[in-house]
Amino acid sequence: MAHIAIPIPPGNGKQEVEIEVTINGQKQELHYRVELFYWEDCEIPTIDRAECISHMLNGYDDAWSLYFIGSPNEDFVPITFVKREDLKKQRSLLQPV
Repeated sequence: MAHIAIPIPPGNGKQEVEIEVTINGQKQELHYRVELFYWEDCEIPTIDRAECISHMLNGYDDAWSLYFIGSPNEDFVPITFVKREDLKKQRSLLQPV
């Protein structure tokens, strides 16, 4: 799958991003959510940050699917989600005809 990078102004907490694109004449809307997960919010203190992320994502909203885990810093890790229905649309567009 090809990727296009779109800079999003920094914000605190959750950002909802809606993009309308036309690919080969087919219009589609894509919905993304970028959320900052703070290390201090780990319910189970651990040295392993991957385990912390796993615990924080456990039980996340079923309407959204994990899309990308960004570069963490000392305070948080940015995580991008895509609406599940949009992910299904994207996959169907990638199927050979």
